[in-house]
This record gives sequence, C-alpha cells and structure tokens, in this order.
Amino acid sequence: MNFLITGGAGFIGSSLANKLLTKKHKVITVDNFNNFYSPQIKEDNVKHNINNPDYKLYRIDIESMDKLAEIFDKEEIDMIIHLAGRAGVRPSIEKPVDYIKSNILGTINLLELMKKHNIKKMIFASSSSVYGNCEADIFSEDLKVTEPISPYAATKSACEQFCYTYHKLYDINIICLRFFTVYGPRQRPDLAINKFTRLIEAGMPVPVFGDGTTKRNYTYIDDIISGIEGAIEYDKTPYEIINLGGGEVITLIDMVKILEKNIGKKAIIQKLPMQPGDVNKTVCDYSKAHKLLNYTPKTTFEEGIRKFIEWRRGL
Repeated sequence: MNFLITGGAGFIGSSLANKLLTKKHKVITVDNFNNFYSPQIKEDNVKHNINNPDYKLYRIDIESMDKLAEIFDKEEIDMIIHLAGRAGVRPSIEKPVDYIKSNILGTINLLELMKKHNIKKMIFASSSSVYGNCEADIFSEDLKVTEPISPYAATKSACEQFCYTYHKLYDINIICLRFFTVYGPRQRPDLAINKFTRLIEAGMPVPVFGDGTTKRNYTYIDDIISGIEGAIEYDKTPYEIINLGGGEVITLIDMVKILEKNIGKKAIIQKLPMQPGDVNKTVCDYSKAHKLLNYTPKTTFEEGIRKFIEWRRGL
C-alpha cells in the first residue's frame, strides 16, 4: 500500500514509517520541520530512509493547501495517517491561533483533498487531553468530551468532529486514535520523560508541578505503533474513536523515582505550582482497542524507561 504520513519526521511518524517500510509498503511523508524543537532531531529521524526508493519526504506545511494539493496530484495515496499538528498543552495557551491553523485548518485541508481524490481512509492522531479533568475512574470513549482545558485539547476535539462530518458527508472511513502520553526512543525533548532524564543526568533541578500525585497513563512507542497497525487493518465499521494507552497509571513522583533508578542518579526536585491546562490524571480504558484492533500494550513502564535510557546512551 501507499501511505501518506503527515508529521512523518516526528517521534511517532518516523517510528511508524520505519515499521511500514520493513513490511514493503511505500511511505510518503510530509513534515514542515518547524522550530518547536531542534529541526536537527527530525533530520536524524529520517536520514537513514532518504535513499530508500520506497520512501519520499516532502518538506511542507499542512496549512498550505496549494503545496499539499501538489502532492495529492503527483502521488498515488491509498491511506492517510495524520499525525501532524502543533503539539503541547502549555504552548497552546500562549499561541492558540497557531494551533487552530495547524491542527484544525491543516486537518480540513487533508479532508478536502481526500474528498477530491477519492481517498477513503484516514487514521487521525487525537489525544487523551480531550478528556480534560474528567472525574471518571477510567476514561472510556463514550464519555462526553465537551470541557477541554487547553486550546490544544480543544483543537483535537474539534478535529474529531470534523472527521465525523467528512465521514458522514463523503463516505470517508476514519479512525480517531486518542493517544495517551507516548514515550520511548525519539520522544520529543519537551516532554517530561525526555526532559527530566536530561536534567537528572546534568545534575540540574527537575520541575515538579503540583504535589507529585498527578497521574498519567504512559504508553510505549512500540505499543502505539502496534495500535496504528491494527487501525490500518481494521475495516468493520466506517468511523470510530479509539483509545490507545498503556496498562499502567504512574504518578509524577513515581515516574521520577523510576528515572532515578535507571539513570543511577538522584533528582534535584524543584516544586512548582500546577500549570494551567495540565490535567490531574489520564486513565485509559483500552478495551475497545483490544476488541476492535486486537490491541494489548506489552511494555511495562519500567521496561520502557530502561529501553529509553539505553537508546539515549546508544546501547
């Protein structure tokens, strides 16, 4: 098959491209290499595939309809895996318009081109952030997500609705995957596990927001990729929203302790107030993913952190 991966040079996108190429698929990637973090990280993510005849890289922004349309005119595309967009809760509070343009407008551009070129399937990367400060013990897909607490979360929720609208109007099959805190090799440097690791190694203060009891359902990259592969194969229903998360819920302070154990060095904790937009917990119910996609997370948090540290050290 011919896959178009948006955000294809990023953490999840480049990992997915590698996996699809090993299975002899053709991969077309789109990425704007913006400066949200060092573009060199993305360059390193893709450089080993540049000369692969089954791999193409386009350095464009999905906000640009004209440039995006050129790719759709030129390439044969069977399925889109839409991972691109502005990431991060806290930066979205500072620059909400940028998030609206990239996440919502960029997604609509893709949907419009799918309509025009009769491309019938998209997998869209949504986020557990759409649940906001949900009071439920576990987050299942049937919960209402009408109270996002950051512009980032609001854009992801809006994109799910646009995906449904285009599915309904134009018979496009779409699976929205709500990712729960993905980590592992190539993780973005601004995310907590990567950032905290660097700070602990350097002997610098680690900012802990709140009392350390906030909880996250961390999901190892290999499990996320297996879930996306399941979504690629799934064809029983035309529109679904599906959680993809790990099997464990880890408090912030326990995450730091596990990092200390694997790094072999104590953290210097800097306690700070909770930040606007941060949720108190994410707790994934992945029973729907298990039922529809045969998804079961296999990597424990301890094992995933060990693999991440080994990757950082080049082991």
